[in-house]
Amino acid sequence: MVLCTAAFVCAQVIEYEVNGMKYQTLSRQGLTVIVTRMPNHVAGFGLVQVSISNGSDKYWTVDPEGFSYVSPVASAMGISAGQVVDVLLDKGSHADVVKLVNSYENALYAIPHMRTNNGYEQRRENAMTIGINARLKAAATASAIALAQTRLAPGQSTDGSVFIPLTHELKTLAGGHLVFHAASETFEFNPD
Repeated sequence: MVLCTAAFVCAQVIEYEVNGMKYQTLSRQGLTVIVTRMPNHVAGFGLVQVSISNGSDKYWTVDPEGFSYVSPVASAMGISAGQVVDVLLDKGSHADVVKLVNSYENALYAIPHMRTNNGYEQRRENAMTIGINARLKAAATASAIALAQTRLAPGQSTDGSVFIPLTHELKTLAGGHLVFHAASETFEFNPD
């Protein structure tokens, strides 16, 4: 009987591939999270594209600090959207802008039927009004792409990139897996 109960508690990760990108989906308590590692690193960060949909009847608060990347050699937690903007204001470049936009749009637009009402398209329009300074443009682009803390009402969804700091031990997002904590739920995705 214990095995049967454990089977109901453990949700299964669904993996699929679209246009050469590998996605993983996991649902718990009506909250569905879709993740994919983005191929480019930007300004010392590994990037994970995330789409989250609230199909439950309760509110969920999601934030990038709820994500962590765990590997056999090290682990790192996602940083806030504000921290991402600060880093790119300090050392962002035109190349960072191009990598961010290309990687993110390729990952986001490959998800079939994904329509967010709290997401990238709205933020991108606002960021496009920023001037020509490369660091300012990189920071504005990052603010449009970065997953921000969001309170999702029933039926709402959001998307964004989680920026995970790369370190001497964690040089790339490879050989590990992503973990997401929201409220009392833990979403543990399959290893790369």
